[in-house]
Amino acid sequence: MADAGHSKPEVILVADDIPANVELLLDQLHSLGYDTITAVDGPSAVTAAFEQHPDLCILDVSMPAGDLGVDDRSTGFEVCRRIKRDPRTSRIPVIFVTALNDTTDRVRAIEAGGDDFLTKPHNRHILGARVRSLLKLKAATDALEDSLRKLRELERVRDDLMKMIVHDLKTPLTSVLATLEMLADGDFGQVSTSQKAAIGDAESKSEDLLALIDDILEVARIEEANITLSLAPMAPGALLAELVHEWGHRFQQERTTVSVSVGDDAPVFSGDKGLIKRVFSNLIQNAVTHSARPIHLELNARRAGHGVLFTVSDNGPGIPPEYHEVIFRKFGQVEMPRTPRTRSSGLGLTFCKLVVERHRGRIWVKSAEGKGSSFYIELPSDPAAMESQASGVQHAAATGSASAR
Repeated sequence: MADAGHSKPEVILVADDIPANVELLLDQLHSLGYDTITAVDGPSAVTAAFEQHPDLCILDVSMPAGDLGVDDRSTGFEVCRRIKRDPRTSRIPVIFVTALNDTTDRVRAIEAGGDDFLTKPHNRHILGARVRSLLKLKAATDALEDSLRKLRELERVRDDLMKMIVHDLKTPLTSVLATLEMLADGDFGQVSTSQKAAIGDAESKSEDLLALIDDILEVARIEEANITLSLAPMAPGALLAELVHEWGHRFQQERTTVSVSVGDDAPVFSGDKGLIKRVFSNLIQNAVTHSARPIHLELNARRAGHGVLFTVSDNGPGIPPEYHEVIFRKFGQVEMPRTPRTRSSGLGLTFCKLVVERHRGRIWVKSAEGKGSSFYIELPSDPAAMESQASGVQHAAATGSASAR
């Protein structure tokens, strides 16, 4: 029966080519408080579903197929397939009603996407119970989808507001940094040692804030696909050697030891060198700064399928398994005991994930608390080719879907 909270009763499509069957179903559904629309063959049933969006469909299996491209014995299954594969109607429940009671028909009904199956002559009370059950399920699914849509809209508004704020912050912050630098250089008069130390501390914190703003803007650009990769060939061994050289002074300061291992089969791959180096730098930075004691880093590269697999491992404090997914989320951070407090935007690993996925690769972690961490980065040899292939598949799928309609 229609929900008392609804302004109007639910609408049910009844598709059957035998008038007596239609009349019986209409009488039963009207007595239960539902409105109905009817169709007498496959094409009219498809048209009614797409144009009137009923809350539920009751289909006879055997009807005139018209131009649907199947025999009359399979019309109901084809109507159901078309309803279920179109996003506009995919959540409409479908009940098959037929005089046949063959297991093969039930299997075909399930494969077509049907939600229930009734055999003629059907019981009025069973029909009513199943209709009510499917309509309640659809209402719950629709409510969930609506909540998800509203949540996404709120997230979009939040992200837009955040980007607007950080854009507005960047200009005055740059001026603050310039003024602090002039103060430290004595451009406004001589400063004492203690004053210079205070200015240096303020400058350091301002640079941290500026780095956070850059992180937020960078992540936003990648999320919106507004970043174009500058692809160039890179040798894994040369890349890791360059990183170790650039981090050499920091490694000495932190008493970090490093070992590098590159397999003879590690292939040259194509990537955006600037972005890829930032990915590795973020991983190295995390390993070095989130440990209370000097660590040992292992940087490895080897062939994996049609690409290269990098590993960045450390013997630091490790990450509990329950946080392995959280750390890659935007602003996702893990509070670990006995580790030094460092500046963290919670965006470093989000950036890594977005960049790696933009290269058509993947990144994951294996770690346990107290047993160090190993981050794995798998990159294809040619992300541009994978991009073209994926675009071709999407175009073919879209073309096929359009022609099917």
